Amino acid sequence: MMPSNTPVSVEEFQALFDRLNHWGRYEVPDRGAWNDVGPEQAKRGAAAIRSGRVVGMALPWNTVAEVDNPKPALHFMSDLGDVEPGQPTCNKDFIGIDYHGKSCSHLDALAQIAWQGRLFDGNRSAEVVGAGGATFGTVGALGPIVTRGVLLDLPAVRGVDWLEPGEALHAEDLQAAEDFAGVRIEPGDAVLLRCGQFARRRALGPWDSGEASAGIHAGAMPWIHERDIAVLGADGDSDVRPSPVPGVHSPIHILSLTAMGVPLLDNLDLEALSQACREEGSYAFQLTLAPLNIPMGTGCPLNPVAVL
Repeated sequence: MMPSNTPVSVEEFQALFDRLNHWGRYEVPDRGAWNDVGPEQAKRGAAAIRSGRVVGMALPWNTVAEVDNPKPALHFMSDLGDVEPGQPTCNKDFIGIDYHGKSCSHLDALAQIAWQGRLFDGNRSAEVVGAGGATFGTVGALGPIVTRGVLLDLPAVRGVDWLEPGEALHAEDLQAAEDFAGVRIEPGDAVLLRCGQFARRRALGPWDSGEASAGIHAGAMPWIHERDIAVLGADGDSDVRPSPVPGVHSPIHILSLTAMGVPLLDNLDLEALSQACREEGSYAFQLTLAPLNIPMGTGCPLNPVAVL
């Protein structure tokens, strides 16, 4: 039976925000929960490697306008070997993207989401983010990390190919997926949530995933908070849509980025990783994240890499 996307009032949501708040916790607040990832977490990730199988999670660069890609990526050739004289001839191309959407695998840094005008650690958004970018909580401040990743594979738990858009995941669903994985999530781990969104898209075609997608219900975030993770990612954007909080379109983004300081990975293609985990008999792996060094950026396109 599909769990209910139970409504959450704005007052209840504010109380949840206050309960999960990590403001003042970190010595380097720009990095948020990435402060907790160091050599021990990297070694724990390395210890999860069994076969050395490598899996990338980035979606293909999407230059086609569709209902879930209203701002297509750009890709064109800027040199076909006919510009520079002499040898060798060089073929060069240009790429560009407005990546904070539903069609590009990307990382959200702490500067991306404000609640009630404030970013993580209480920084006023209007004071630190302007037309030139951000001066706090940027992707350039994060740097690369290597840690252990754990896949919570909800369709595998239920024996289905995908969850339907709009299905809300509660704490008991996340607990069932952790039990299925046979791994206790530990502080500093990365949690990746598979709902099967891209399996569904490939089978049935695109839909407006900004209006309807499976994801985490706001009431399940204390479960995530208890695990003290460093990264949260999904094959959607972690939020169930429509949102259960009236007037708040991305409550999981607010609770993760703005309250807890946990960077997000959106729009990951987790189908190959799901298959690899089944075949390897393990849902834990080494995860490498190497964000682009964009000093004032609020995030960046990303290809997370798992080694099983």
